Parts: sequence; structure tokens; C-alpha cells
Amino acid sequence: MSGQKTVTPSAESLAESAKAAKTRGQPPLEKWDPPFTGDMDMQILRDGTWMHEGTPINRPGLVKLFASILWRENDDYFLKTPVEKVGITVEDAPFVAIDFEAEGQGEDQALHFVTNVEDHVTAGPDHPIRVARDHETGEPSPYVLVRRNLEALIDRKSFYRLVDMGEHRDGWFGLWSGGKFFGIIPSEELPQGQ
Repeated sequence: MSGQKTVTPSAESLAESAKAAKTRGQPPLEKWDPPFTGDMDMQILRDGTWMHEGTPINRPGLVKLFASILWRENDDYFLKTPVEKVGITVEDAPFVAIDFEAEGQGEDQALHFVTNVEDHVTAGPDHPIRVARDHETGEPSPYVLVRRNLEALIDRKSFYRLVDMGEHRDGWFGLWSGGKFFGIIPSEELPQGQ
């Protein structure tokens, strides 16, 4: 041991630091380089529920505050402030796209998503849609990039609506948004009649 004092990160200290650093819009996380101060018993479940020490965080304002300081490096997630960086666990994607609106049609279509933490994003070249498939079941998991390499899992009801709007192009069944076509599934893998 070097004699350094280990500080245990707390949700309260993170919230206070985040509030103190709050600016209009998203905090400039890419400019902050705080030391890693440890892992915290905080988890984001697949359904978008934030948990702290096994208990759901039921205050939407606090969840939004924590979401605003969420940072991803490779496959690791952190809550980052100017003074500390704390590791947390994310079960799947950190956000859930809970609804969307479609504007226009075909190549001129724009899909505007809203997440469980009230981020608004229009799918396109800077915010692509991707679909991962379970290797065993083939079950699709659709995502849209929200910000800074953080994705939202598109919820089931929204995904079904998207599939109803899909079309075939170059051997793929998919969707247009923001002038880009996003393939969801190879056309030959669709059940007959789709």
C-alpha cells in the first residue's frame, strides 16, 4: 500500500458533483479526466430501470441526472464528473427507446425516437439503427445510437411498428431514416408473406 486513502464512491457525492457541473445541454464529459474512484453497486437493467444497492431509483430527476453523466469506454460504463469516475453495471443498453414518430416516407422518412430519460434523437448516419440477433434463438434486439457511443434498446411495441413500416432493398428488409437505409434482417430470412 502506498498510504493513499481509498474513497468509497457514493450516489450522493456523484449527484452533488453532477449538479455542480451542470450546464445547458449535455455535460462536456469528453473534457473531464477524473481519477477512477471505484465501482458502485448501481445497475441499469435491460428495461431501463436504474438500481442502487438493489433498490430501484424512483426519482426521474435523479435518473436523468445520472444519465447525463453516463460514460462508456469499450464495454465498461461509468458515471463521470469533473472530480470522480465510478464504475457501474449495465445489463444491456443504458437507455430504452420507448416511442417514436415517423415523418415523411421512403428515402425522405425520418424516425424521431424518445428514450426513457427523455433524450430525443432522429435515426440517421450519426444515429444509426442496428439489430443484434441472439445466437441461439434468433430473437432480434434493435438499438439506436443516442449519444457518445451510448445506445437505446428499442422497445418491443416500437420495434413491431417499425417492422410494419419496413421495405425490401438490396436483399435486406429494413427502414429509411435521415437519408440512410438500415437493414434489419436479410430478406430471405423473413417468413413468407412479409
